[in-house]
Amino acid sequence: MPKQTNSIVHPRYGCSIGAAYTVLAIERAIPIINCSPGCVDKQYTMLSGQNGYQGAGYGGGGAIPSVNIGEREVVFGAAKKLDALVKSTLRIIDGDLFVVLSGCVSELIGDDVEGVTREYAEKGKPVIRSDVAGFKGNNLYGHEQVVIDIIDQYVGDYGKDEPKQKKLINVFTEVPYFNTFWRGDYTEIKRILEGAGYTVNILFGVDSGGVSEWKTIPKAEYNIVLSPWVGLRIAKHLEKKYQTPYLHYPVIPIGEEATTEFIHNVLKFTKASRAQVAKANKFIAEEARIYYYYLEHFTEFFAEFWFGLPSKFAIVADATYNIAITKFLADQMGLIPLKAIITDNTPEKHREFLRELYKNLTEGVSVDVDFIEDGYVIEQEIENVDFGSAKPFIFGTSWEADVAAKRKAQLIRIGTPTTDRLVVNKSYVGYRGALSLIETVYTAAVGGQP
Repeated sequence: MPKQTNSIVHPRYGCSIGAAYTVLAIERAIPIINCSPGCVDKQYTMLSGQNGYQGAGYGGGGAIPSVNIGEREVVFGAAKKLDALVKSTLRIIDGDLFVVLSGCVSELIGDDVEGVTREYAEKGKPVIRSDVAGFKGNNLYGHEQVVIDIIDQYVGDYGKDEPKQKKLINVFTEVPYFNTFWRGDYTEIKRILEGAGYTVNILFGVDSGGVSEWKTIPKAEYNIVLSPWVGLRIAKHLEKKYQTPYLHYPVIPIGEEATTEFIHNVLKFTKASRAQVAKANKFIAEEARIYYYYLEHFTEFFAEFWFGLPSKFAIVADATYNIAITKFLADQMGLIPLKAIITDNTPEKHREFLRELYKNLTEGVSVDVDFIEDGYVIEQEIENVDFGSAKPFIFGTSWEADVAAKRKAQLIRIGTPTTDRLVVNKSYVGYRGALSLIETVYTAAVGGQP
């Protein structure tokens, strides 16, 4: 086991108040920050400004309203100041949902945030609260918590006897902004499921209907958790609250084989009709035709240059992208994984399940996975990998630039932080995203900029 430390060098996630960017990923939803000065600005820097330069969006970045709790509020409380801020925000910013996010200081001094937000809710104002102090967890915890709070306080109850909308699915997958390529990935995931005949609540980003789509969450027949662990807490909550069954699909599919298998699993889980299965198979056939057309032309390049291309790799990423990309590279591209490091502080209860996923990446190929948050230890681990004499790949973040240079490896940035790539709508998942990933990997392999 790698040596553990009591500090974290080179962080790869934000604190729980980073849930502000989960809120901002919902069209016309506005976060209101009840914490100390600078807290949420640091989250913007980590999750957006230095993570593909994703932008602040409407109501984000420097425009986020904040109480900016100081010494006076610590002594006398910040409830009055928060009330004034909510009042002015409602007057100045045109939004459909306002979420008060309380950080460490607010929770430590015991502000009556619930009392403040309840008064507005009783007046019919779309104002809710979420307690996401940094000492409770990182931004992945904050993401799950704020989603649950929006569901409980804004979406509300739905009777057991009220009808469900046929073929409607809620999807819980990558964490907005934190997963660098979330926008493009969400688009591809929704496109795939719609191609298979479903109506999809994707909930975040340009392909979502904003807060009106959130109101339809209780009407869904099914939920899908498309990640190793993030979103499971949400799905279990919805199962209890709305009696909605969920499918946990831990590896986001990349490539034709994996994506087709994913669709068939969803069809089976939802007990799709013969007509829907026929429609889905038609969609799959067309996607496969297009995918293999491009792959056939790629193989001409691969056959010409394969002898000099990297064949081994290490990967440093959050659990969601780590297992998805590792499995695709090993199973579909024939690359050999030598080191896998998960950096998102995966809860202990999920770790053994994740370890099992790496034991059968493809026939005869497996790799042990380590859970490490400290960048110093990560760098030491990669320095000790025996890549042989050939140039390897390192899939990671901008923090891995130095160790990649030391190991004469080609670095491909796939996660937080990514400081030297602009990400607009790039996707690496599904049918189309796989082709983009192949382009990125082998552009880097021949010396280009990925």
